[in-house]
Amino acid sequence: MSDGTVFIDNEFVSPADAKMSIFDVGFVWGDTAYDVTSTWNNWFFMLEEHLDRFQKSVDRFQLKSPYSRDEIREICAECVQRSGHSNAYVKLQMSRGVLSSRTVDPRLTDSKFVAYAIPYVWIWGEDKCRNGANLYLSSFERVSSKAVDQRIKNYNRADLVQARFQALDEGCDDSILCGPDGYLTEGSGYNIMLVKDGKVASPDHNVLEGVTRSVVSELCTLEGIVFELRKIHPDELSNADEVFASTTAGGIMPVTRISNQPVANGQAGPVTRQLQTRYWENREQGWHGTRIDEILESSVHKAGPAKHPRQSIIESVAGH
Repeated sequence: MSDGTVFIDNEFVSPADAKMSIFDVGFVWGDTAYDVTSTWNNWFFMLEEHLDRFQKSVDRFQLKSPYSRDEIREICAECVQRSGHSNAYVKLQMSRGVLSSRTVDPRLTDSKFVAYAIPYVWIWGEDKCRNGANLYLSSFERVSSKAVDQRIKNYNRADLVQARFQALDEGCDDSILCGPDGYLTEGSGYNIMLVKDGKVASPDHNVLEGVTRSVVSELCTLEGIVFELRKIHPDELSNADEVFASTTAGGIMPVTRISNQPVANGQAGPVTRQLQTRYWENREQGWHGTRIDEILESSVHKAGPAKHPRQSIIESVAGH
């Protein structure tokens, strides 16, 4: 099985052959917007919602996409198909591109789009994602939304990286951060939820508007569980009946310990298990899904007998 497939510079290549300029502003300054989606059994999950969020991030960062939404959708599908992985982790990113050394004006660049599909990623490994992780309540603060708009999925992650190092040094799997106001925000790649008296709550500010978090809200409605977005004080974690996290790279994931101390009885709770089970059962059946072959077939049919808009790309890499 392959390591995956990368789309870069109008070509589909192996990860080992993907090259980017060291002068790309995305590499030099982290000036990049990105998003992550996934496939399960060859079904993309919530693909249009991820494309919506990606476009909003690109617009808020004032990047200029060289591809249309339809082209990006097809590129992602082509990456998965070429990778050979039916369960895939798919990332799409837009960097500022190469900026001349003679200017600091970010408007004078051509944005660069890259996408890749690799085997599905479990953020803490499959066992911990399914059965329980140990998260550290970090002393590092999440950067203020007044400095970096957390709705933009971006590579300005120094706060998250420092918090992750701290968590690992303390023997935990990952971290939870508070914001400058002292209230909970999110982890380094996932939203946080707590359960109290059968109700699910998640922080409502200074966080990424997670696509998987929106799925949790929908599942709660289907299961007759109250879901709310609100301010959550970190002290509520120690009194919670259950804690769980949500992300593309793992779905709905129990958190059974906080800073090495058990949450309730130290086991995944019934509400978490109920939502997690429903999530994966639905994904197995293609819930909120778009089939990869349908995307590729649709694009060919829309083009008709004329040359398909991505045909030039496909032809250029026919030998790969």
